[in-house]
Amino acid sequence: MDEIMDLYDENRQKTTKTYIRGSVQPKGFYRMVVHVCIFNSKGELLIQQRTFNKKMPGLWDVTCGGAVSTTESSSVGAQRELFEELGIKIDFTHIRPSLTANFAQGFDDFYILHRDIDLNDLILQKEEVADARWENLEGVLDLRRANKFVGYKENFIRFLFDLSCDNRYVEI
Repeated sequence: MDEIMDLYDENRQKTTKTYIRGSVQPKGFYRMVVHVCIFNSKGELLIQQRTFNKKMPGLWDVTCGGAVSTTESSSVGAQRELFEELGIKIDFTHIRPSLTANFAQGFDDFYILHRDIDLNDLILQKEEVADARWENLEGVLDLRRANKFVGYKENFIRFLFDLSCDNRYVEI
């Protein structure tokens, strides 16, 4: 089944156009992608390893991420992706992204959340997620330096950890 996404203008206003994932994205239009970063009370990030049949096979990544489907808001897409990939159910109704990063084809919304999750409670989506674990900043940076983590800049990874400290005591 084709994944259909809404397209936005440069000001993040939804247009009437859509885009089928994997096809050529029309020039001058942008898509929305979400990422969820869950930190535990020790300041560790829940990371997942991508399956070996996906783009960037076998690399570790933040807790979850994916494209926002047509008719979804950013928060609805984040809630869906988190549940699909890891079986984690969190109501995103009143949760806003902590950060939006623009990339050439769209907008990346990053949600920074805090929750102590037992790894044994995760339900990994076998088509997308090979493994998951908790990792501290130095561990994530070591994976990145060894080319075993998705290619975020080191300073950006540090920034995500810094943002988590700013919001550490926010109850979700």
